[in-house]
Amino acid sequence: MPDTDALETLRAALEVFARERDWETFHTPKNLAMALSVEAAELLECFQWLTPEESAAPDAKRRQDIEHEMADVLLYLIRLADRLGVDLYAAARSKIEINRVKYPVERVRGQARKYNEYEDYAQPDDAG
Repeated sequence: MPDTDALETLRAALEVFARERDWETFHTPKNLAMALSVEAAELLECFQWLTPEESAAPDAKRRQDIEHEMADVLLYLIRLADRLGVDLYAAARSKIEINRVKYPVERVRGQARKYNEYEDYAQPDDAG
């Protein structure tokens, strides 16, 4: 089993960070989800108007901006999971297994279609 200490360390640091600033009141699931969405949009903005090649090899300044926005997304996601009591690692592992069923290798290899775009699509347990 992989070590999940890194996520726990970040979760605990974020909890202390928010508590020191008396921000727990503001860190409701709704507010954290909204902040997460904003940060994801800021990450997307780092790639706006770039060619595929430029997006794969950003210059040093853009790369730093991308790293910071990715960190913001991760931190808000961890904080949201903490506030909702979600084991983010377990949820991610579970979702990988769900996607393994939705997207069997022999059917989807080299294709970018969504699972429900296949003619013989059968509704999986998780439609997300």
